[in-house]
Amino acid sequence: MVAIAIFSADPLLRRSLEQLLRGDPTITVVGVASDPTAVLSLIDRNRPDAILAHAPSREQLADWRIRRDEIVAAINAATHGLAVLPHELLPMLLEGGSLADGAIDGPDAGQAPLTPRELEVLAAMADGASNKTIARRLGISFHTVKFHVAAILTKLNAESRTEAVTRAAQLGLVML
Repeated sequence: MVAIAIFSADPLLRRSLEQLLRGDPTITVVGVASDPTAVLSLIDRNRPDAILAHAPSREQLADWRIRRDEIVAAINAATHGLAVLPHELLPMLLEGGSLADGAIDGPDAGQAPLTPRELEVLAAMADGASNKTIARRLGISFHTVKFHVAAILTKLNAESRTEAVTRAAQLGLVML
């Protein structure tokens, strides 16, 4: 049984996805959230195997039976360590590009891109790991983790860890 949390700002979409997934016997919906803070709380309480975030538009859910199969397949792939990415990213990745290359646009476009170590720390932050846990996981000091977190917050123009993870997910730097 795969434990899933659902995140979407659209209430109709949240309800539709919840109903759609509750119909699959291999999936348990452990919670539904409408904002990033609620998602983090949901993760702490329920420890889902995967989070379905930024779900398809209403139009894409028109043929819900096909969408349901795709969503369930994506969830199963993610719980087995595979990344499920939008089709539009495939050409860039096949050309040797990176999700982090030029991902930050707008007012913070002048910021340096995240380093590979910062991306590792960011991924651990997205998993909900504390600084102490990240330090142990990466074999670095607690103070070095704090330094990396501060750099990530600056580069992503975020005021909190939650905001940084949310922004990174929107930019495709981490998968939630």
